[in-house]
Amino acid sequence: MTTIPLPAGLVPGEGQFTFTSGTPLTADPALSRAAAWLRGTLLPATGLQLPEGTGGVEIRRVEGLGPEEYRLTATADSVLIEATGPAGAFYGAQTLRQLLDPAAFRAGRTGERVWSVPAVRVADAPRYGWRGCLIDVARHFLPKNDLLRYIDLLAAHKLNVLHLHLTDDQGWRLEIRKYPRLTEVGAWRRESPVGSIVHRTFDGRPHGGYYTQDDIREIVAYAADRFVTVVPEVDLPGHTQAAIAAYPELGNLATPLDVRTEWGVGQNVLNVSDETIAFFTDVLDEVLELFPGEYVCVGGDEVPKTQWNESVPAKERIRELGLRDADELQTWFMRHFTDYLLARGRRPLAWDELMEGGLPEGVTVAAWRGGKCAALAARSGHEVVVSPFAETYLDFRQAEGGGEPVPIGSVTSLNAVHAFDPVPGGLTEEERGRVLGAQAALWTEHIDSPRLLDYMAFPRLAAFAEAVWSGERDFEDFLGRLAVHEKRLDALGVEYRPAAGPHPWQRRPDAPGNPRSRAEIDGKLAAWTANLRF
Repeated sequence: MTTIPLPAGLVPGEGQFTFTSGTPLTADPALSRAAAWLRGTLLPATGLQLPEGTGGVEIRRVEGLGPEEYRLTATADSVLIEATGPAGAFYGAQTLRQLLDPAAFRAGRTGERVWSVPAVRVADAPRYGWRGCLIDVARHFLPKNDLLRYIDLLAAHKLNVLHLHLTDDQGWRLEIRKYPRLTEVGAWRRESPVGSIVHRTFDGRPHGGYYTQDDIREIVAYAADRFVTVVPEVDLPGHTQAAIAAYPELGNLATPLDVRTEWGVGQNVLNVSDETIAFFTDVLDEVLELFPGEYVCVGGDEVPKTQWNESVPAKERIRELGLRDADELQTWFMRHFTDYLLARGRRPLAWDELMEGGLPEGVTVAAWRGGKCAALAARSGHEVVVSPFAETYLDFRQAEGGGEPVPIGSVTSLNAVHAFDPVPGGLTEEERGRVLGAQAALWTEHIDSPRLLDYMAFPRLAAFAEAVWSGERDFEDFLGRLAVHEKRLDALGVEYRPAAGPHPWQRRPDAPGNPRSRAEIDGKLAAWTANLRF
């Protein structure tokens, strides 16, 4: 069986089920969304109408399975998908699609062929409930249609969370009606670095874009139809120079700022006034109207304290509140927004730096600085989404050598991603239960086009999907299945990295990178987390 991710349990049978032009499809009304998706997806590529009726493909509701669990039984006479919930039925339909010829993934017919699936029994369920991918649309904007395409790609790999990084120093990508300058000013910058910022070369070309509120409603609905939850991120109180450029009163300086044109951690952060807290409360009011999902990310990462340490109002806040230092001031500031979300029935997600000043109650930690942070958060009683940057940041280069486009970071190989295990060692069973799952990350400082996004994401994202769905660790077996899966990616038009290295047109000799060794990356991790204690 060549599916990716590999099902948790499967037993091959004998023979195959062959579709005909009249093969019927029937579904329990509670699972009709999976049937509608299957019809709509297969018809353009296969010509199969799958009319309503019995005796062909059935999607049956049964009791006792998990919300994303399914069973699939294909014999020479019929195909049966069983599920308790609509998500499980949808994943069963996704597996059925993968059992067909890769041409089933095309958008139109390429000729006459026999459509069949092998006889098989599948019993399948995911290891983790949070199987996500972060896409950074702030550094380089991803147009709406390209983002919708990525939602389809996530769903095809049974990934169920799209973490949408909407705001940063280099761009604000979400329309906020109460504060229109956030997009009028904050949604574009005058130029961008070419390659790594260490080379100090810029393209001199404006870059920008944003999603209207109706765009967001469309994106969220499209994702929900494919059982993908969109988690928005509005980064606070750092990574906010685009917002400060639009509304200078949010910052700590008397001089106006432009939207940032450099990568890296900027020094400009929000001030801690009541007015700034009220401003971003208004922003979150509109965010909650647009994103109905349970989780909202409020950032909290990479917040330099220089401006607060030099700011008279910030120092007065620290004295008034009896705080120890600026780290605790950040926790105080962030608690306004985490409490706001909790009071409205939402779950705040924040990056692990927030542990440095004390985690507010109810925060789910996005642990990106290695297993130490994930373990500390779980031991502190907080739920955790694991996203260690040395293992799951897919903007890192894929191999040694100068051929990789804009090579940064250490090598994050296909094998390493496939071997990734979200749960750090040394946790008790109760603590392990607080690990909700994991997400890969596509940060886009050095990914300036959808074509390059494809190259950096695939096939590593397929390996990641297998790691968080089934936990299969046989890499050689994965490579054998990947050879078939790449034909599916070809049919979908995904410009993935070939195993032999980039095509000539996938190289970027115009954009030099800044590669690092794994030892250097591990040294950074140790320095960043030295102040955290178990």
